[in-house]
Amino acid sequence: MATAVIMPRQGQSVESCLMGKWYKSVGDKVSAGDLLFTYETDKATFEEVSKVDGILLEVFFDEGDDVECLINVCVIGAEGESVEEFRPVVSSGRSGGSPELRESADNPLTAGQLQQTSQILPVSDTHENQSPGSISPRAKKLAEKTYADLRYAVPTGAGGRIIERDVQAVLSQGHRSPTGSSGAVGGMGNVSAPAAVQVDYSKQYSGEAEIVALTNVRKFIAKAMRDSLANSAQLTSHSSFDATEVFAYRNKQKSLPEAGGKTSITVTDIIIYAVSRVLIMPEHKSLNAHFLGDKMALFNNAHIGVAVDTPRGLLVPTIFNANTKTLPELSAHAKELFEKCKQGSIEPDLLKGASFTISNLGSLGIEMFTPILNPPQTGILGVCNTIERTKNGKPYPALGLSITYDHQAMDGADSARFLKDLVEYLENFYV
Repeated sequence: MATAVIMPRQGQSVESCLMGKWYKSVGDKVSAGDLLFTYETDKATFEEVSKVDGILLEVFFDEGDDVECLINVCVIGAEGESVEEFRPVVSSGRSGGSPELRESADNPLTAGQLQQTSQILPVSDTHENQSPGSISPRAKKLAEKTYADLRYAVPTGAGGRIIERDVQAVLSQGHRSPTGSSGAVGGMGNVSAPAAVQVDYSKQYSGEAEIVALTNVRKFIAKAMRDSLANSAQLTSHSSFDATEVFAYRNKQKSLPEAGGKTSITVTDIIIYAVSRVLIMPEHKSLNAHFLGDKMALFNNAHIGVAVDTPRGLLVPTIFNANTKTLPELSAHAKELFEKCKQGSIEPDLLKGASFTISNLGSLGIEMFTPILNPPQTGILGVCNTIERTKNGKPYPALGLSITYDHQAMDGADSARFLKDLVEYLENFYV
């Protein structure tokens, strides 16, 4: 019996995913556990494996397509079996005229037929002829948020649909509209615009460099960094603390018989623990917050995001309610999140909601750096490496700290007081 494979939903907030690489082709034999394809959210890449044995009978989407969650992506079954009942089609019952692919055989218009009809009017003619409903939910959300002028969009999705990368292309060329996704520019109405020019960089750098496309995760990071610097007033203060007590505690944990010679508690764990305790002090609420323009959301608990370097790029999982966890609990939970990030299996809902972020570059020998805020958060702590210093003629390990804060949300003295209290907590560390 034929079995459909759907596009998984990685978290309640994810509406669609970009189709990644196919590892099987139509006609290939498939065994349970075989890797079928990869897919991407805006923050992570995932792998989908087959749950059944059979032949890959049909593939409904190509690499790079923006695919809504929970619809059929491909079909596995016995050779010769029909796949028509599983073919995604266009729903005519959705309001707003936006095409929605779904699992049904009620509508005779298939995805392939939709693609054919969409090609009747060439995209390169006039942009005002494009249907404003032919846009994926994620692309629409991005356009509304960034005021992208969709008259300049060149659809590359299935069925001539505008997807997120098309909106990003519009933004990269500076085409914005005060009314966002409607496409109206000022009072000019539906003025025709020339088609977007695609630059062939392979010719420009021929023989000198390899041109590679950015991953979806890298593009998300790039945009987040630009937006952060453009929309906040960031300043960074630097300090250090005597890490003698922290290292002594860590070494004691390492030597315990149950540790088996392995380090169960890390310096990062200890800093997360300390930050979560200092953040919830009443005098530091402006750093455990979201800046909302003319308002502030002041959190009751510390939800700590921790930057993790992965093969897929930078990910920042959130340790919710970190201040309520014991150090062993926090350490175990952090390790679980970090491992999921490195494996690419982290749920998107665990990559948001932080009230403060920590980024540790100490292991890479960085003595001082300027971490970039993750808005709407108002603060991020950079953890640096250890340098030997002398105090009263005695050497001690000085571990550097760098805090970036949003000057819109607080004064410099506020962040300085937080750093001072954090240093004192760490220099007198105990559990």
